[in-house]
Amino acid sequence: MRIALDDTGLAADICGVNSENLILIEQAFDVLIDAPGDGFVVQGPAEAVGRAEHVLKTLIAETISGAAPGAQSVRAAIMFAKKGTKTNAKDGFHVPRARRLISPRTPAQKIYLDLLKGGDADLVFGVGPAGTGKTFLAVCYGASLLAERKIDKLIIARPAVEAGERLGFLPGDLEEKIDPYMLPVWDALNEALGRETVIKRRAEGRIEVAPLAFMRGRTLSHAFVILDEAQNATIGQMQMVLTRLGEGSRMIVTGDPSQSDLPAGQPSGLAHALHILDGVKGCAAARFTQKDVVRHPLVARIVAAYEAAARDQ
Repeated sequence: MRIALDDTGLAADICGVNSENLILIEQAFDVLIDAPGDGFVVQGPAEAVGRAEHVLKTLIAETISGAAPGAQSVRAAIMFAKKGTKTNAKDGFHVPRARRLISPRTPAQKIYLDLLKGGDADLVFGVGPAGTGKTFLAVCYGASLLAERKIDKLIIARPAVEAGERLGFLPGDLEEKIDPYMLPVWDALNEALGRETVIKRRAEGRIEVAPLAFMRGRTLSHAFVILDEAQNATIGQMQMVLTRLGEGSRMIVTGDPSQSDLPAGQPSGLAHALHILDGVKGCAAARFTQKDVVRHPLVARIVAAYEAAARDQ
């Protein structure tokens, strides 16, 4: 099987440093890949060659979009190919600042992105362990909508529940106290829009990052609203924020029900909402597992170990 490249300058990025990307594909499907410079030649059993071809075409499309594929992208493409799941550029979205395509790296991320981009559900839950991209994808997608002026505001809230250190003892005003807890949010925003644009949009009031309590009494219209770390919201807080939705708004709720920092015995509003809203029209959920962790491969094994320990208790 031969795959030709229209732009031979892409070959080096697709191959990776010391051809590490090609090696990952060869090991995954037990094929041989030659890269003469103007394309790729894949040899092996027909089914394996077909899957390797799909991975290479995925990497070619990603490189054309402006992002040199790394090991994570290759592993993601391999996972999709092994499951027989077809992916293409329409499954992702473009990040304004980086001018690159953000694509799903696991089947669960594909479901999640379909829900984020679709219009069937105005309330979307992204539930699962850390490292699965729940917050990053939601923030980047919201930022892309803001950049395209499809929404008036991007609002991101988190419950002000601390795992060990109390906000009141931190220096500075409220904004300075809150910001350290929002670092994952700021990282995603800065990657999507650039730091200067984030500062400008925040000053204009088009980006809000605040504690969950600040949502009380408001009606959030023409906004993309993200409630992050929702496992730390009480049932009352969850009901309060879910009923803030106004005209032209959508809400994304992310969290991991197994990681609640609420006082012992106090039920999580996230788990409660998932239960009572199951099947309600306009609500949808994407569920992640440790298989969807897209950070360092060791993170997935750590999550699995903790899940096994919890089952044994």
